[in-house]
Amino acid sequence: MTRPNPLRLDTDVLVLGGGPAATWAAISAAESGSRVVLADKGFCGTSGATAAGGTNLWSIPPHGSARERAVRDGEIAGGRLTDHEWMFRVLELSWDRVEQLARWGYPFPAGPDGRPIRSSLQGPEYMRRMRRKAHRSGVVILDHHPALELLTDTDGAVTGAAGIARQDGGRPWRVTAGAVVLATGGTAFLSGSFGTNVNTGDGLLFGAEVGADLTGMEFATAYALAPEWGLHTKGRMLQWGSFYDERGEPITAPGGRTGRQAAQWALAHGIRVFTRLDRVPVEARTLMRQAQPNYFLPLDKAGIDPFTTAYPIRMVYEGTVRGTGGLRIVDSRCATTVPGLFAAGDVATRELITGSVSGGGSRNASWAIASGTLAGRGAAEFARSLGGRAHRRGTADHDRLGLRDAGTADAPRVEDVVRLTQSHILPAQRSYLKSAARLTESASALETLWHDLADGLAPVAPRERYKTRQAVALAAAARWITAASLARTETRGLHRREDQPDVDESFTHRLLVGGLDTVWTAPDPVAPRLLRDEIAEVSA
Repeated sequence: MTRPNPLRLDTDVLVLGGGPAATWAAISAAESGSRVVLADKGFCGTSGATAAGGTNLWSIPPHGSARERAVRDGEIAGGRLTDHEWMFRVLELSWDRVEQLARWGYPFPAGPDGRPIRSSLQGPEYMRRMRRKAHRSGVVILDHHPALELLTDTDGAVTGAAGIARQDGGRPWRVTAGAVVLATGGTAFLSGSFGTNVNTGDGLLFGAEVGADLTGMEFATAYALAPEWGLHTKGRMLQWGSFYDERGEPITAPGGRTGRQAAQWALAHGIRVFTRLDRVPVEARTLMRQAQPNYFLPLDKAGIDPFTTAYPIRMVYEGTVRGTGGLRIVDSRCATTVPGLFAAGDVATRELITGSVSGGGSRNASWAIASGTLAGRGAAEFARSLGGRAHRRGTADHDRLGLRDAGTADAPRVEDVVRLTQSHILPAQRSYLKSAARLTESASALETLWHDLADGLAPVAPRERYKTRQAVALAAAARWITAASLARTETRGLHRREDQPDVDESFTHRLLVGGLDTVWTAPDPVAPRLLRDEIAEVSA
């Protein structure tokens, strides 16, 4: 059987991904005058966490002092790991871009005074319009075209990417570009979290393979709450919930914590938890159903009225999709440490605006808009700087892990790699609550796994080749998360060390991590911190 001829394209900017950050990057690069190709693992506009539901925005008007207060509060809440310039940048740019989204026809609702309310977005409608705008901007969209690797020249600069066309029998494709934007999303380790089946950390692996650093991976361990039998993790509903154990007693946690934090603490310790949305005002219940119908549908099918009847819940791992951690960006264009490579959205660290805590929907959604815009513009500028050299730089040969089939019958299978990796990440006692003993055990097991992968994975069908790379990406991300979690010997934000329960001020800096065969960690040379009088002023 002869293999189909590969698809070959040349462009100025190549965007990998298909969610909000990817489409904003593609549109922004096109607005800058660049030719743009967007390649998505799924169908651009329908795959990913945003398209699967709704999201609120970090939306603060430019007038008054509200933004200054939000930035100061965020610096304290984020463990003093944020960057105030980036926080203001994201607030300003996402506000302006949402105004443009309204002009493109997004149907924002109006408040009682008739003014539009631009604090949230309905995912399906939002992404439908983003896809249409990208198409009308001249972006060439390649759906179901997962990338398998980045291409580089002999100097290490990124020159494009290669992958397969899933719906064309695995036909290879190769796009050479002046610059590449990684916007492939974060990783939820195939936990079943709503809309994250395509979020397997591919971009983290691609970036590390060409020499990019990561940061914030110890804060990648975010969880959400979902009905015990369901996958819907839009936890904002539960802010109006009361939480109980099996005896009907209210859940409380050490330190007087209540609500969702107490529920997660209890679940992490093996206590079954029930919730009832009994604190929702009666007049708001219909509106809640209209805003998030997919949350209520499985409950309705089970004959449960969540406003009056308690139902069991569970913790679902959402990793860097809701948490933070990802490729380090080094300037206001969202450039990485690798020439020609830019990062946006969940694949890039959000420590700059969230620090050690989760962005939830709001900051994450605004980060996707702003970082996508900046990365698209930055990539277009970089491509222009190459002039006529963009497509004459040559390509270096690489032997990427997971692209070569093993020659032995007992080679690791994709499903086995995924299952073992998940066993060291998904359980709450591995990621929600950490300890040196458990982390060391995981690090050892993951190192053995990585060694086993060195000779290749068991072969898969051509159209499934992306799955071997997903498995490698999950294993790599698990090693980085574990190494960073071991290195940060304190508790801060999403990073909870049972054996180190206090904040250690000597760790008030970001932590870099990287490497493939040998994983390394190091303090970030930039150590953001507030002056002590500023901290006291905000705390007061």
